[in-house]
Amino acid sequence: MALYLLYESAAGYACFHVQGFDEIGHKTEEAANSVTNLDRFGKVVELQAFCPFDSALDALKQCNAVSEGHVTDGLRSFLELTLPKVRQSKKPNFSLGVAEPKLASHIYEVTKIPCESNEFILELLRGIRLHFDKFLGNLKHADLDKAQLGLGHSYSRAKVKFNVNRVDNMVIQAISHLDLLDKNINSSSMRLREVYSWHFPELVKIVNDYYRYAKVANYVENKLELSDDKLSGLTEIVGDEDTAKEIVEAAKASMGQDLSPVDLVIVKQHTQCVIKAVEFRKKLCDYLVAKMNDIAPNLTALIGEVVGARLISHAGSLTNLAKCPSSTLQILGAEKALFRALKSKGNTPKYGLIFHSSFIGRASARKKGPMARYLANKCSIASRIDCFLEKNTTAFGEKLREQVQQRLDFYDKGVAPCKNIDMMKLAIENAESKDTEMEVDKTSAKPILEKCKKRKYKAADDVEPTPEKAKRVKRKKKQRKVDQEPEPYQAACKAGRGGDSRKEENRK
Repeated sequence: MALYLLYESAAGYACFHVQGFDEIGHKTEEAANSVTNLDRFGKVVELQAFCPFDSALDALKQCNAVSEGHVTDGLRSFLELTLPKVRQSKKPNFSLGVAEPKLASHIYEVTKIPCESNEFILELLRGIRLHFDKFLGNLKHADLDKAQLGLGHSYSRAKVKFNVNRVDNMVIQAISHLDLLDKNINSSSMRLREVYSWHFPELVKIVNDYYRYAKVANYVENKLELSDDKLSGLTEIVGDEDTAKEIVEAAKASMGQDLSPVDLVIVKQHTQCVIKAVEFRKKLCDYLVAKMNDIAPNLTALIGEVVGARLISHAGSLTNLAKCPSSTLQILGAEKALFRALKSKGNTPKYGLIFHSSFIGRASARKKGPMARYLANKCSIASRIDCFLEKNTTAFGEKLREQVQQRLDFYDKGVAPCKNIDMMKLAIENAESKDTEMEVDKTSAKPILEKCKKRKYKAADDVEPTPEKAKRVKRKKKQRKVDQEPEPYQAACKAGRGGDSRKEENRK
C-alpha cells in the first residue's frame, strides 16, 4: 500500500511519497535514525507536489484552518489533484499521513481519503521539516525562516486580538489593583492622621471619614490661619455648616503644637497623595463595573461586580471559571482551609469568595451552607452563559438572581421558588426581545407567573398545618375508609366498638 505525507509549511502545502513503505513497515526506531541523514532519508521520501500560498493573509487563513482541524477549499483541491482518485466501489490502495488527528478525520469526511496519524508518521514529518528547504531547490533556508517568523507573528497577533472587548485580563488586573489601592489608602490615611494630629488633634473626632479628613487638612493647612472667612469652603467640603463651625471653634482652642513651614509643606503633599489615590480608586471602580458588564453581564447581575471579578481573577479567566463545577466554585478561595481539613480529617469549608455576597449574609446561620451551594450552582450557570453566549444580555442573570431571592424566602417563610425551566423560558423571551431591560410581555409571562404563584400559595398552606387541621384531615381519611368498606365489615366494626364500651362499663 502506497503512503503519502501531507506537510503544512509557512510557504505552502507539500505532498511527499514514501518509497519502500512495505519494507520499512512501522519501525519507528529505524525511521528516527534515518531522519538526520539526508542521503538515507532522501531515498525514502520523495517530493510529489508543492502548492505555495498566494499571500501572507492566505497563509494565515490556512494556518487557522489547520489548527482548528478544518479542510479549506485550497487544501481539498490540492489533495484531489495530487493523490490518486478514490472510487466508491473499490477500496483505495493508498493512505495519507497527517500530523493532526483532528485534521485527518475531517479530510476523510470530506474527501474519503484514508488518513493515518501515528508515531511513524510524526517521525517522517520531522525529517521533512528538517530538510524541507533542500527538497525544494528554489527555496532558500533564510526565506523559509522569514516566512515562518512572519506567519508566527501574524498567528499570535490574531489570537491575542481575538474579541478584544471581552478580554478578561483587564478585569483581573483591575481587581488586583483595587485591593492594592485599599491597602495603600488605609495605611496612608492612618499616617496622615498621626502626623496632622500633632498639629490639630481635635479634627480626628470631628471628621471621621479619611477622605474628608484629608481634604479638610489640605484646605486648613495651618490651624492658626483658620478663621470665619474660610467657613464657606469648609462647608462645601464637610457638607454641613454646623460641622464647619465646630472645626473653626476647635482650631481656636486647639491644644496641638505648631509646625514649621517645611513640615506643613510635607503634610500638604501627603494630603494630596491621599486625595488623588481615593479619586483614582473611584475611577477604577467605575471602570471595573463597565468592564464586568461587558465581559460577564449575567454573573454581574447575579452576584455583583466585585465578587464576580474576584471569582474570575482567582480562576484565572472566565473560561476557566466556566469549566469549574459548582462544588469547586463554592469553595473557590478557601483552598488552604480545605486541604487543612482534609489533612486533619475535620469539617471542610462551606464557602470561599462567595461568602462576600449579600445572599450569604442574609441567610441564617444554619442555612448559610445550603445557600452557598445553591448560589454557587447559579454562578456556575451564569459564568457558562457569559462565556459561550455571543449576545451581551443580562436577562439570565436577573432571573437567576430572582431564583436565589426566592430560595431565601423559602428558607425564611417556606414559600417554594419557581422551577428553573420556567425562569429560563422567561429569560429567553427577555433576551430575544429588542430591549432586554424592559419587562416581559404580560400576555406571554402570565401563565408561567400564575403557575408559580399557585405553587407558592400551596406550599405556604402546607408548611405549618395547625393541630386542629391535622385532626380534621385524619377524621376525613378514616371516614372515607369506612364508607368504602362493605356493609358486613361496617357492622363488625360497630359491634366491636359496642363490645369495647361494655367492657369499659364493667370495669367502672
